[in-house]
Amino acid sequence: MARILVTQRLIDGGLARLGSSDHEIVALEQPGPLPTAALARAASDVDGILCLLSDRIDQQILSLPRLSVVANVAVGIDNIDLAAARAHNVAVVNTPGVLDASTADLAILLMLAARRRSSEAEADLRAGRWTGWSLGDHLGDDLSGATVGLVGRGRIGQAVERRLRGFDATVLHHTRHDTGLEGWHGSLHELAAEVDVLSVHVPLTVETRALIDRSVLAVMRPSAVLVNTARGPVVEEAALIDALTSGTIAAAGLDVFEREPEVSAALLAAPGTVLLPHVGSATTATRLAMCDLASKGLLAILDGELPENVVS
Repeated sequence: MARILVTQRLIDGGLARLGSSDHEIVALEQPGPLPTAALARAASDVDGILCLLSDRIDQQILSLPRLSVVANVAVGIDNIDLAAARAHNVAVVNTPGVLDASTADLAILLMLAARRRSSEAEADLRAGRWTGWSLGDHLGDDLSGATVGLVGRGRIGQAVERRLRGFDATVLHHTRHDTGLEGWHGSLHELAAEVDVLSVHVPLTVETRALIDRSVLAVMRPSAVLVNTARGPVVEEAALIDALTSGTIAAAGLDVFEREPEVSAALLAAPGTVLLPHVGSATTATRLAMCDLASKGLLAILDGELPENVVS
């Protein structure tokens, strides 16, 4: 029998697969992440860890002598030191696939909300500034018929592309390698200059950090919208604030931020923003599926199997 640490409180039903196993489950029921030293102490005698994306799983934890597997209830793995995991022969599993639909849905929501200026209109309504219907009030732009550029074309990017077909949108994409598909752009700057919406769908790596920088924003159309449902640090936030404030671009729809959970006052005050607190996968069905898939992978590793969702 193995000992498994669950680092934070899961949603109701999230522990179902682990709870029905023969292993000992240590559930911390934390409402948020522990500091690294405290988490290392809690994990000092466990064989497996089920963690969330807000947990930092670094060398101090991955070098613990009993630990053999870390399961991340997220598809992104930038919170885990993969080099340290490999060095200490600790398997890492994540949750690919199960959150594609909900995250793609949210990307479309942000495109619509930013293009149609819904946050500004709602703020006027709630503040009592709306005095009645007028032909020229809160004019936005259609998503229907727009040209959308996808930065990255993995599972979530492809799910967004499928949804955009219903809007008769022209969908282009940029990836590091030629996909051989119509609409591929080898130059991110050329893509950014052509689109009405630039939507980010890449993991956070050394190569993608600040990928959407000042030079990319500078070539976008003044009417264009930036959407980010990937990871906050992929976008150079200070440059984005300047672009919104100066009118270089019209709007931004963001579900992720550079220094989560901190959101800068300047970004909160910037015009044309639709801001959400990292809720891309926040549906009950999706979050339960994430917990289950991470648990399934963790248990498979403990049983000596190699699950499909193993990362390292």
